Amino acid sequence: MQTKEAVAKRILQLCDEKKIAVNALATISGVTPSTVYSMLNEKSQNPGVVSIKKLCDGLGISVRQFFDCDLFDDNEQEIQ
Repeated sequence: MQTKEAVAKRILQLCDEKKIAVNALATISGVTPSTVYSMLNEKSQNPGVVSIKKLCDGLGISVRQFFDCDLFDDNEQEIQ
């Protein structure tokens, strides 16, 4: 799995755990819904760390907690 796909899955996983919709996450995080949706689909191949940090703030977790997940354990090498 590529890192971008893992990030998208992690966002959806956390929304499910917190029982909030993607639009609600965008609102509480201070980012536009289009930014979050671009992180979830093919539009954004490189989700920015600042955007991820804002989502973490909205979720009430740290960036460390965001990446502390099995999804990131066996990612494909990004440099080909």
